[in-house]
Amino acid sequence: MLRPVLVFLAASILAAAAHAQQFSAGSLVIGNPWSRPTVEGMPTGVAYFNITNRGSKPDTLIAARSPAAARVEFHRTTIEGGMAKMRAERSVTVAPGSTVRAEPGGLHLMLIDLKAPLIAGTEVPLVLSFEGAGDVTVSLKVTAP
Repeated sequence: MLRPVLVFLAASILAAAAHAQQFSAGSLVIGNPWSRPTVEGMPTGVAYFNITNRGSKPDTLIAARSPAAARVEFHRTTIEGGMAKMRAERSVTVAPGSTVRAEPGGLHLMLIDLKAPLIAGTEVPLVLSFEGAGDVTVSLKVTAP
């Protein structure tokens, strides 16, 4: 009885690993980039991912762009007085040995003035520009959360 359970767990872990994406730039690793689907006429989308700095010096995300949007901005959602507020940020620094998570309810990238809807099952290119590591192009998987 235990063997089928172990086989199922191993298969689940391998399947999850097969779907995970990683991209590298210098000592930075960008993992699991994704976005949510949008509907026709929706002017904005989002981008989420993790950035891990495996180096000994900090690096800073200073810009981002995508052919899917007119511009890309860094935003952070915070809760103040029981209300969610979103504020633009100029850059995002990743300290050595740490991971910054761009995720729902926190830091995220806004894809502004989308040129077309983001459709589930597709991928959207996103270029992240770092002060030290330079540019890295990642593919946002458009999936429901």
